[in-house]
Amino acid sequence: MTPLIPQDPDTLKQHLAREVRALRETARHGAGVRLEEGSAPPGAAPADEAGERCACGTRATGHGCRGEGDGPDPWACVRATLPAIPLSAALFAPLRDEDGVTVDFTVEAGNHVRAAEWLESPDRQVGRRLLEVQPGAAVGGLVGALDSVLDTGRALKGYALDYTEQRGDGLHRTKLLYDASSCGGKVLATWRAAHDRRELLSLDAQYIASMGWGTWDLLSGEVVWSEGLSSIFRTDPARPPALAELCDMVLLEDVARFAKFLLALVDGEEPSGTEIRFGVLGEIRTLHLVGHPVIATDGLPWSVHVIARDLTSQVRSRQRLAATRRQSDRLREEAAAERRVASALREALLPTVSAELAEAGLSVAAAYVPAETEAAVGGDWYKCRLLPDGRILLAIGDACGHGLGAVARMAQQRHALAGLAHAPGTHAGQLTTWLNELLCADPAAETATGIIGHIDAERRFRWACAGHPAPLLLRDGAASVLDTEHRGPLFGLLPGHAYETATAELRRGDLLLLYTDGMVERRGEDIADGVDTLRKVLARCDGLGPQDALDRILEACASDEHDDDTCLVALGVD
Repeated sequence: MTPLIPQDPDTLKQHLAREVRALRETARHGAGVRLEEGSAPPGAAPADEAGERCACGTRATGHGCRGEGDGPDPWACVRATLPAIPLSAALFAPLRDEDGVTVDFTVEAGNHVRAAEWLESPDRQVGRRLLEVQPGAAVGGLVGALDSVLDTGRALKGYALDYTEQRGDGLHRTKLLYDASSCGGKVLATWRAAHDRRELLSLDAQYIASMGWGTWDLLSGEVVWSEGLSSIFRTDPARPPALAELCDMVLLEDVARFAKFLLALVDGEEPSGTEIRFGVLGEIRTLHLVGHPVIATDGLPWSVHVIARDLTSQVRSRQRLAATRRQSDRLREEAAAERRVASALREALLPTVSAELAEAGLSVAAAYVPAETEAAVGGDWYKCRLLPDGRILLAIGDACGHGLGAVARMAQQRHALAGLAHAPGTHAGQLTTWLNELLCADPAAETATGIIGHIDAERRFRWACAGHPAPLLLRDGAASVLDTEHRGPLFGLLPGHAYETATAELRRGDLLLLYTDGMVERRGEDIADGVDTLRKVLARCDGLGPQDALDRILEACASDEHDDDTCLVALGVD
């Protein structure tokens, strides 16, 4: 029967505790037993109570510790012990000034271990002053720290010294950790590098790879974590969490997966890697865990190793990418819907030219070119229709912006003009003035440009201009720009302004071209140059009808980059 996998932290911890208890009970049967201090195994001889103690505090027989001379040397035992210490070790004697203040120490004994490759071993410093053999210690306050050991009697534990020394091959620096204790008026000290080169490489590798490792001794309960794992979990390196504490940090949704991974290790199996989410100081961190049980010769897993790699940044990047994709998809759908709506509105608002104009002896063609091929939406508009009084209304405009908002403003201006144009006896200047007042009175409206004109029965084009580019006239193979001295300000800019009109006489065979500024505006180029370029292209359209002329103009300008939408209206006089 397959055992049930715990689904919550408390059940997992209880299950884990039972497994560890059973493991310890099994290991205890074959374990050796250490005798209590002071007891002796059967048959052992009693300790020699008459043994003497030397000045260093150890029991000795015969004549006690001896030095190199004939008399007893109470420090010979200490000196003899120093070579057995695997760290740099030395016996320091204080040097005091006339006032009894410790100003330095003398190295009385030392071992052969160097804390760093470029540092001297203590046994080569015997008989010299500390600040002479370790000159960089003066800045770090080491003399004062060692003197406090003599004054207080309290041992020095892990005193950190950033040691810098100028040597023949340049500057060297390392962090040294000192431990020291008082010893008969002198100081016995050891020191070592905080990290050797291999440890530094290991730390760098853990940092770069966002990883760390941990070991849990199932028999003794000892826990050891690398600095990389402590950094991932934001814990004190001196107190790494036990397995039970780690269970409380797992997200509830991942407890079953973590339980399967952990219990497999405790059972002596080697589970496959798995991703587990942990709650660390209020944030969720995703780790990829790989485990390995340490199996003893008796087949028992007495320790488990776990290597963890922090995938939090990658997971967050994937989540941001997925959110960006969803947002992009939504924006594309919204843009597509907007294009469909706007295209339908444009088809409704900019219909084909009425056949009534042909009966009046005029042929008209229009074209719309969006700045972005996918948009097909803008605020450019035109109006060309026969009025009840027999005149032809010819107008073009450019509402600010793009999208549905621009289409709405375009529709507002176009329909407003359509209504105003039916007022009897009005001329182009009046219509332009009235339309400007409508836009100025609307606080939500934006500026716009436009040309409004009438063509009467005598083929006279009387027109007004609100900040719009001047029309072009093609006649007898030459294209010219109509005079714009009467041009007024943009729509919606200056309330109360009365727009003036100008008159251009049209002849049979003429071609009149109205356009919006998107046709002649180019980034980094003067608009006058754009108008002149369009004029030259129009001149090459001599003899063509309105539609053929527009086709040639658009073909000639197809390679140009348009920064704005463009609307063109060509009117031919038959």
